[in-house]
Amino acid sequence: MQVHLPEIYNFQQRVHPSATCQVKRLIDIVGALIGLVMTAVLTIPIAIAIKLDNPGPVFYSQIRCGLNGNTFRIWKFRTMLVNADQIKHLVQNQAKGNIFKNHKDPRVTRIGSFLRRTSLDELPQFWNVLQGDMSLVGTRPPTVDEVMKYEPHHFKRLLVKPGMTGEWQVNGRSKIEDFEDIVKLDLAYQFKWSIIYDLQLIIKTILVVLNRNGAY
Repeated sequence: MQVHLPEIYNFQQRVHPSATCQVKRLIDIVGALIGLVMTAVLTIPIAIAIKLDNPGPVFYSQIRCGLNGNTFRIWKFRTMLVNADQIKHLVQNQAKGNIFKNHKDPRVTRIGSFLRRTSLDELPQFWNVLQGDMSLVGTRPPTVDEVMKYEPHHFKRLLVKPGMTGEWQVNGRSKIEDFEDIVKLDLAYQFKWSIIYDLQLIIKTILVVLNRNGAY
């Protein structure tokens, strides 16, 4: 499945070096395998905590847009109420542009809040990385409805694979509330990209998560 992209995007479309780099892909595979081992160890205690806090599925999945608009199913540990998507319209959006954020979202469960603060909810995404739909480092993976509202310059974000981490993760995370700022960070990543830069962002991400900077 692929989101229908405007003609201006198809005209400007090009392959970013990061999307075809075999060394980057090798790092993704090794990192994903290590991450999945860690995920396997933590899944049972996390699953029990989720079930006790709010009965329902342990995992949450959603269709996101990846490289060149190709869609894929992203996986996370569930951090919200089971009917969170159905009642989203009742929650105020505190962000500006094509993103949705609410720092005190009433749909987030107690254990979900902890999982988000520690970024443990994102561990299942190592499976997305192993499959090749995502990378360890890239851009924030947008939802389909977000992409359908994009303006021409926004589509440049789709020239690289979405990542578990990236510029936005080490430069504010949840504190960034303007979509245009996210776009600027994503395009900056494309300009500065290199294998060394990816490794630097991975190290910075670990430090950010340990310090819980920008988490909520």
